[in-house]
Amino acid sequence: MNWDQVKGQWKQFKGKAREQWGKLTDDDLDVIDGKREQLSGRIQERYGVTREEAEKQVEHWQSSWKKDWFN
Repeated sequence: MNWDQVKGQWKQFKGKAREQWGKLTDDDLDVIDGKREQLSGRIQERYGVTREEAEKQVEHWQSSWKKDWFN
């Protein structure tokens, strides 16, 4: 699944993102709205990690996606 698909299904992905990063608020998730750069930025802010670490976390999360998450 690519990020264009994530943007289109962001309402479903919000719950999975919240499970992964519990410090993200509902407002954060609304602002992110499926945008990868926004997600990385919010992770960086909320968790006090570097941009590179935030990107690494997002990449790891993306690699863990399951096809059956939203069926």
